[in-house]
Formats: sequence, structure tokens, C-alpha cells
Amino acid sequence: MDTMDNSTQKRTLREIAEHVGGRIFGDPETVIHGAATLNEAREGDISFLVNRKYEKQLEGTRAGAVIVGREAPEARVPLLVVQDPYYAFAQVLVLLYGQRKHPAVGISPRAAIAAGAEIGEDCHIHDFVTVAATARIGRGCVIYPCAYIGEGVQIGNDTIVHANVVIYEKCRIGARAIIHANTTIGTDGFGFATHDGVHHKIPQLGDVVIEDDVEIGACCSIERGTLSDTVIGRGSKLGDLVTIGHGARVGSHCLIVAQAGIAGSTTLGHHCTLGGQVGIVGHITVGNNVTIGAQSGVINSIADGQTIAGAPAIDLKQARRAYAMIPYLPQIRQDLRSLQNQLEKITAALSARPRDAAEPQDAE
Repeated sequence: MDTMDNSTQKRTLREIAEHVGGRIFGDPETVIHGAATLNEAREGDISFLVNRKYEKQLEGTRAGAVIVGREAPEARVPLLVVQDPYYAFAQVLVLLYGQRKHPAVGISPRAAIAAGAEIGEDCHIHDFVTVAATARIGRGCVIYPCAYIGEGVQIGNDTIVHANVVIYEKCRIGARAIIHANTTIGTDGFGFATHDGVHHKIPQLGDVVIEDDVEIGACCSIERGTLSDTVIGRGSKLGDLVTIGHGARVGSHCLIVAQAGIAGSTTLGHHCTLGGQVGIVGHITVGNNVTIGAQSGVINSIADGQTIAGAPAIDLKQARRAYAMIPYLPQIRQDLRSLQNQLEKITAALSARPRDAAEPQDAE
């Protein structure tokens, strides 16, 4: 299996600053050989600060240096000031540790590769992989044990398919994609015609298209379309246990967190972010740059740039006000009942008063 090399290369803070384009406050010759959170960092580790509520941790951190934003707080450790601390920290992690290493195994004699399949140069296909006829795998791909590549599947260059992944027939996977273990791509969409109480299966004639630079987490399910293709746009990232329904279209550079589900024939714009366990109904359109809070239920189309939350999902500011009232609802209900009782008593008292008492006569 693949391994992550946890060894690091030592770098000075000066070298790191040149790599990420930052400014140093402190000793530029500070040697960095690891990375950690502010709480766990030790001498020689570099950390980062994004959320200002953790700023107090700067006082007690033992980090060798900390990456911070433009408004650099005072600290007793060297600081590296950058425009985007989290992105810079990611760059530093790659600089120090590199990406996951994949062993060069060539093509295992225990892999079952059909005669009509095409395998590109410098591919590494592990034990018990099955590649069906007319499948085409680009150069530099890694296919881990027990994966199944169906008939007519196309996989672009430098794509990684982890263990036990199943890719059904005719699906198209772009270049530099990463598909994690136990994910299934191209399953039949959940399509049935109910007649006289019996559910009749509808043939799913579409395919699945995964564009370049997409990463799909473990145990995901991407359904093929009934008539049109299901599409995951370029650069989008899906967490574990995500389900994409038949004929859905996910735009480019979206982030879909674990356990989210998008029903069939729904369109998601580009640069959308879905929190964990978000559910979106079918046949609606979610605009570009939309953010949806965790566990939200989206039942209507959403315009560009909206930030929504709740079930059913509404504008985030309204949702926050509404949810802030929840602890007070029992007392509000009790107060309303009390006011209603008082109003009924006042109404009854007014109704019982004599007419001459209720309407005083004009003075003569």
C-alpha cells in the first residue's frame, strides 16, 4: 500500500519565507524541521494562526515560528507574516514533508487486465486489480489492490485509484484525480417508475464524468444519470460518504464535506461549499459561491453568493436569530398563554359592564 513519509527536510525561516513570499519578524536563521498546532508545537516546529480567538495561545506556544496574517500580533516567537496563513502553512507542509509517496510496483502479475485494455506508461497496478476490456488508463496512474475498472472506462494521466474502488462501465475520470478507498462511481441512479403499487426500474443510460484535479473521499457513491451525465467539475473536493444523485452536476472547485447528499438532476454552481450532512433535494439550482451550513436541508433553488443554514435552509443571519430563540420558546409560549388569558378576562369584563356604565352620558 502507499505510505506517508514523515521524515522532514530542515529549512531556515528565511528559506521558508522565500518559498511562501512572507516577511519575517525575528531571527531568519531559525531552523524549522517540523510542523504542529500552537498547543502541541515544540522547538523547531512551525505553526500558524488564522482564527484570532486562538491568539492567546501565542503567549504559551513553544513553536520555533508561527505563520500569521497581515496584522501581526506581538509574540515572543519569530513570526512569518503572509497574506493567507492557512495556505502558506499548507505550502510549508509540502516543503517539509512532501506529498504522499506511492510505491513503484509496475504491473502486478496478479492483476487481471483484459486483452483489449490500454495501460499508459509508468503506471503501477497492484495485486488483484481488474481492468476490463476497452478500458483506457493514462500514463503515471496508480491503481491499488482490488480496484475494479469497468469496460470502456477512461482514466486521465497521474490519477490515483485507492483500494477497493469500483468504477462502472463508460465512466470518464480526468487527470490528477484522487479516488479514495471503497468509493463507487457509476452506480445506477435511484430511478423507478411506480405503477399499480410496483416500483419498476428505469434504465440509467447516462455516464459519470469526473473532471481534472478532483478528489473524492472514501465510501462515496456517484450515480450515473438516467439520460444525461452526472458531472463533478474540475478541482472539486468531496469528503467521505458523499452521495451524488443521477444527473446531478457539481461545478468547479466546490467543497462538499462528509455525509452530504445531492439528489438527482440538481445543479451546483462553482466554488460552492457544503457543510457536513447537508441534504439537497432534486431538480433545483444552487448558484455560484454559495455556502451551506452543516446539516442544512435545501428545498429551493439558491441564488449566487448566498450563505444559508437550517432545515429548511434560510439566510444565515435569519437562521442565527431563529436558532438563538429556541431556548426561550417554552417561556415565550407560557407568556403568550398568560397574555391570552388576561386578554380574555378583560374582554369578558368589558362585555359584562352595563351599557350606561360602558358609555357615559354627556353632561347637561
